[in-house]
Amino acid sequence: MLIETLLRRSALALALLSPAAFAVQVQPLPASAAAEKPVGVLDLVHAFHDAMPTGVTVSETGRIFVNFPRWGDEVPFTVGELRNGQVQPYPNAAINVEDASDPAKGFISVQSVVADGKGLLWVLDTAAPEFSAPHPGGAKLVAIDLATNRVVKTLVFPPEVILPSTYVNDMRFDFRVGREGTVYVTDSSVSGPGGIIVMDIASGKASRRLSGAPQTSVDPAFVPVVEGRPALLSKGADGKTKPLGVASDGIALSPDGGTLYFSPLSSRHLYAVPTALLRDPSLSEAQLQAAVQDLGEKGASDGLEADADGAVYATDYEHNGIRKRQADGQWRTIVHDPRVLWPDTMAIGPDGYLYFTANQLHRSPGFNGGHDLRSKPYSLLRVKIDAAPAPTH
Repeated sequence: MLIETLLRRSALALALLSPAAFAVQVQPLPASAAAEKPVGVLDLVHAFHDAMPTGVTVSETGRIFVNFPRWGDEVPFTVGELRNGQVQPYPNAAINVEDASDPAKGFISVQSVVADGKGLLWVLDTAAPEFSAPHPGGAKLVAIDLATNRVVKTLVFPPEVILPSTYVNDMRFDFRVGREGTVYVTDSSVSGPGGIIVMDIASGKASRRLSGAPQTSVDPAFVPVVEGRPALLSKGADGKTKPLGVASDGIALSPDGGTLYFSPLSSRHLYAVPTALLRDPSLSEAQLQAAVQDLGEKGASDGLEADADGAVYATDYEHNGIRKRQADGQWRTIVHDPRVLWPDTMAIGPDGYLYFTANQLHRSPGFNGGHDLRSKPYSLLRVKIDAAPAPTH
């Protein structure tokens, strides 16, 4: 009942807000909710004292990788591996610098990393530092062989799927479809249409699906409330202060590869669509939208993940937690802790733990009138779930 009570409190808080409340950009952060009962036993895996992390992934052999998008912090390397208690540039320092002569080579600003269970680490480069328009030819997927730590494949997104507003965010792989597999990528645009990009790994051919659909778009009535106050407030082009709207963001794939789950960051709903329909070029956008299932409210999420048993996990950044959707469709809170300030990306390791980053995104200067309210360190945490990652092959 805890999470349901908290959701009702958030709704009440929003109902009581006057329009003037949204003009206030800097307020004292409330004390942590010490009286609330924590849920889940958390282990601190690593504390980050420098740049803010977003993505995390754990390989089938237990190697841990993280990434740091170039959003304004000093970011000496945008992809790293956690080794001996330190984060080291991965696979090396040189590739973590943009190559101005060839944007397909160096990492420009990485948003997500995923170990595919087959010995490769995939790197998703937005090529959009500080949410700029993607550098032409720079938005890409890069595969690194974990045995040799060498790049073995680079897939530059075709220009027809990368709009000036595109911000590629997260990805899931299915190696049971296509000669070398298929990858699904969310476009989390903040100024244009959201969508899902479907790419054939062998050919590099890609298509935009559900582009601008209601299910991949910002919920216009959504206002996030974090730490007791409206969050992600920024000034729009009209000079008015309002919450930043972020489109399709979290993504998860069912164990059989048949269902793709996704959610806009600026929404509390979880959606599902058959992957066979996403890949079907003969299906119209209207037909595809009609096939998307609204699975109801789950809380406001940044990241999604699925396990081998078919459960779906969703971060709940409004309530410092993580929730699990069980086989009967019911949600259960598995993490609730005041230390979990903006849980971002999740990954299930081979050790039965769910790993996730907590990066205080809502306290960033851009959402607080230029004042940086983040308090380092940021965290990589884990909680035991006794489940295996959803298979990809």
